[in-house]
Amino acid sequence: MGKGKTPSKAKRALQAAFTAIFALAALFVPAGTLEWTEAWVFIILYTVAVTAAVAWMKKKAPGLFQERTKRKKDIKSWDRIFMAFYSIFLLVLLILPGLDAVRFRWSRLPSIAKVLGFVGYLPGFAIAFWAMKENAFLSDVVRIQEDRGHTVCTTGPYKLVRHPMYVGVILIMICFPFSLGSLYTLIPAAIIIILFIFRTALEDKTLREELPGYKEYAQNVRYRLIPGIW
Repeated sequence: MGKGKTPSKAKRALQAAFTAIFALAALFVPAGTLEWTEAWVFIILYTVAVTAAVAWMKKKAPGLFQERTKRKKDIKSWDRIFMAFYSIFLLVLLILPGLDAVRFRWSRLPSIAKVLGFVGYLPGFAIAFWAMKENAFLSDVVRIQEDRGHTVCTTGPYKLVRHPMYVGVILIMICFPFSLGSLYTLIPAAIIIILFIFRTALEDKTLREELPGYKEYAQNVRYRLIPGIW
């Protein structure tokens, strides 16, 4: 159960190249220009963060790297629906800033808002990496990893909230519209955040029902995303 085929290095490189080209096109084609400093700064920050995370996984957590790159079959049906909607709104999230902040200038943000947006990426990436470092079973999809001896993680940020990776992702989503100077991009960002909140609740229910020890862990760590609130 849960076993999937791990892509070869060549295929992973091809997929990464295609993803990068697609993301660049989604950002710059709507903008109608490559002269967009904020977008290039974002691309550099994101590339550095992802490259560092991948390098760390390959060296320190090869099992986690394999888990996050292989094709999985035992994904929850509701998570497939989430991924479909997430992909759609992620595309909108990438396309809209170029139209708004560069081509048509529907909205304007002061430089300080953009700076704060970029600064906010740092704790977002740091929290996400911290969760990855602590949790050897941090898959990109919701599934009980019986093939890997799935156990509950209770260390690091998991002492504070049950889903710290989502905290990092949500923080990055909040910062993205501000860093690129687009107020209208807050709309798809907010929708994606709401999707992640629903995913958190459904994933938590799945783990309570199917992962041994999680129910007891949830009794000790009461909050899913925000200590003292939810």
